[in-house]
Amino acid sequence: MNKIFRRLIVFSMLLQLLVVFPLETFAESQEAVFAGGCFWCLEHDLEKLDGVISAESGYSGGDLTNPTYENHSGHQEVVKVNFDSDIISYKKLLKQYWLNIDPFDNKGQFCDRGDSYKPVIFTSNKEQELAAKESQENISVELNIPLDQFKVDIVDSKPFWIAENYHQNYSAKNPLKYNFYRTSCGRDNRLKKIWGEYK
Repeated sequence: MNKIFRRLIVFSMLLQLLVVFPLETFAESQEAVFAGGCFWCLEHDLEKLDGVISAESGYSGGDLTNPTYENHSGHQEVVKVNFDSDIISYKKLLKQYWLNIDPFDNKGQFCDRGDSYKPVIFTSNKEQELAAKESQENISVELNIPLDQFKVDIVDSKPFWIAENYHQNYSAKNPLKYNFYRTSCGRDNRLKKIWGEYK
């Protein structure tokens, strides 16, 4: 009898949790890793999207262990996005990624030049890989620009190394410096020129 009673109590508690926290209980959290120039800017642009739980700046793509801002040779500046796929799908997240990069420049992004800043989509499984390639093809058709002009690498994910704490949420912690950097780098002007009214 005690066993049955205990099970009923546990079941009752679980039901209460489902009523109070339905979204949290069933939400399917996923991760995506993108490189698109300065991680301050990409983090800022992606973390404000509905369904994005968190966005962290870091380094990935290279073989160097424990990279730092001063030495991350071989790595790109990346943003790891943790998102609720019940609210924003990976495909919709990809579209927002495209709208916030220059897909025709693999020598850097905007005023930041070099391998550290080239655009890359890091995929963690076959489903993400296929979705990334499909999104690139769709944009190529919609913009009427040949696919071979797109210079974004789509590669298998590699270990993600979180960047130093002062890089996290940089735009919120340093709004004046961030806005000056973003404006002087010409990021928004270039994005407007590429994407125009495309949504």
